[in-house]
Amino acid sequence: MAALTREETEALIQEVLEVYPEQARKDRAKHLAVNDQSLEKSNKCITSNRKSQPGVMTIRGCAYAGSKGVVWGPIKDMIHISHGPVGCGQYSRAGRRNYYVGTTGINTFGTMNFTSDFQEKDIVFGGDKKLAKIMNEIEELFPLNKGISIQSECPIGLIGDDIEAVAKKANKEINKPVVPVRCEGFRGVSQSLGHHIANDAIRDWVLENRDGDDTWPTTPYDVAVIGDYNIGGDAWASRTLLEEMGLRVVAQWSGDGTIAEMEKTPKVKLNLIHCYRSMNYIARHMEEKYKIPWIEYNFFGPTKIAESLRKIAALFDETIQAGAERVIAKYQAEYDAVIAKYKPRLQGKRVMLYVGGLRPRHVIGAYEDLGMEVVGTGYEFGHNDDYDRTIKEMGNATLIYDDVTGYEFEEFVKKVQPDLIGSGIKEKYIFQKMGIPFRQMHSWDYSGPYHGYDGFAIFARDMDMTLNNPCWKQVKVPWKTDESPKIAVAASA
Repeated sequence: MAALTREETEALIQEVLEVYPEQARKDRAKHLAVNDQSLEKSNKCITSNRKSQPGVMTIRGCAYAGSKGVVWGPIKDMIHISHGPVGCGQYSRAGRRNYYVGTTGINTFGTMNFTSDFQEKDIVFGGDKKLAKIMNEIEELFPLNKGISIQSECPIGLIGDDIEAVAKKANKEINKPVVPVRCEGFRGVSQSLGHHIANDAIRDWVLENRDGDDTWPTTPYDVAVIGDYNIGGDAWASRTLLEEMGLRVVAQWSGDGTIAEMEKTPKVKLNLIHCYRSMNYIARHMEEKYKIPWIEYNFFGPTKIAESLRKIAALFDETIQAGAERVIAKYQAEYDAVIAKYKPRLQGKRVMLYVGGLRPRHVIGAYEDLGMEVVGTGYEFGHNDDYDRTIKEMGNATLIYDDVTGYEFEEFVKKVQPDLIGSGIKEKYIFQKMGIPFRQMHSWDYSGPYHGYDGFAIFARDMDMTLNNPCWKQVKVPWKTDESPKIAVAASA
């Protein structure tokens, strides 16, 4: 199908909005836009970071998910207590494949579920004493833990448990960091506020622990990787390139990361942010207090990797700049071979994305390296500065959608007819039943890594494996008739 013109895209948005009552239609119209590369600010065309419309299905998560599931959960040598009923902790346990090195239950705890398991009596009488008891039990059962975080679930904010007082008392008793995080799920409009709250907890309870400690040796090439959660091994793939160019990676925030690494971060020379949305708050704090500059980088696909390596190297001396060129040259034959193999099979295929964090814009370059085109993208919980960064990456007249509803996404897909969709687990089976190839782009559909040159090879293989799978020829959707518009066109070639 040919690309839609600006007029056709605008007409599509209006057609999809017609189903809503007047007030809902006005609200949702603010969150759907036709891309315009000439704009410098996205607030001229799209609204974001607002409450979801009541009565329509949203794909967002909550503040607890943003804190526990993203920022704190991957810190491997701490124990993270889900303070509240058992369900939230169990649901968030090990769901994002944050790989780590260590022995689970001994010195690493990322895939374990620690919960205060609230019952009705705890709601009535409070859970402070129960929480204090749990931390003493943790110290007896898991003495090699390096600290504890308290991740508040919704009831905690409603009944008023004083988790700060409990944390301060426990900190003195066990002589380890105990961090209270007020990330009750009902706070804010999405998981994005949970990221912010988690960053603030690190600022207030962690970073100052080693202020004034000059015993740890530093180098001119110390950096920290911020906002990489090591999904499928992403942080390891990124770290390889940074160390090959001559930098020393002091800390990973927070995939395969430790509390000690976080405490050392104020000593680095540069913070490198991969997921801007989840970690820009703490980077800005360190810039203000410790005078540490930060930059974003993108390690999806060889074009963006090379751009990022050179941008990073430009902030260091000629040794690192030469190292960046050496790394790019070293892997050129590898990624040229990947492109030569997969580009003929993927050339011209069209992709629609709807993900969280950085992916709605960061992966565009990787698709383009394979000759594919991203014809629609949007964020679950993006802010306008995310869309500011996206406008220039997307083609003119392409679709941009914020907090898209299930209905809107399905209707856009039916009309745009992409060859491939990259979104989350909640959307996966809907579109597969519609006969459309789908990749789960939150946790790489049990594959990965996708970062770095080695990750690009896996990314290309997975896209080809998904899109060109012969199974799509066998899918017969029940509502498809000879008169209806063709939806499943991806595997027709």
